[in-house]
Amino acid sequence: MMKAPFLRSPSHARLAACYCVALSACAPMIATVPSTIEVTQPSAAAPRIQILIATAVQLDTGYSRTLPERSVWSRVGRVPQGDVYRPIGTIFTIEGRQVHEAYLVIRDKTLVGFYLPGEQNYSPLSTAVPLNLGESE
Repeated sequence: MMKAPFLRSPSHARLAACYCVALSACAPMIATVPSTIEVTQPSAAAPRIQILIATAVQLDTGYSRTLPERSVWSRVGRVPQGDVYRPIGTIFTIEGRQVHEAYLVIRDKTLVGFYLPGEQNYSPLSTAVPLNLGESE
């Protein structure tokens, strides 16, 4: 078995492992607050929106995400901060020290944060992002 040239000795392998651990420890955690979602009734046709223009979102963790042009999102409920939308046909994530599945929280056509369904938490954006939205069928 051929080893990478920089990992020829056990001490190099340990040093590389230490760097990986140190780098992962540097990523900040995503700020969250507990939040309970008021779920939209499944019998009602859930309103859908479409992102008309790709929109970059800078997270407080230093990472960024792009909401893809023409992506479609379905309203699944509401939290005190705004309406909650999940993506249709894909999974959307945000990243800090860990990767979290995330739904958009929108108030007045502005992205104010994310609802993290796995943790049942709300993660606010320090800078809200205006969205160019259209209705989707």
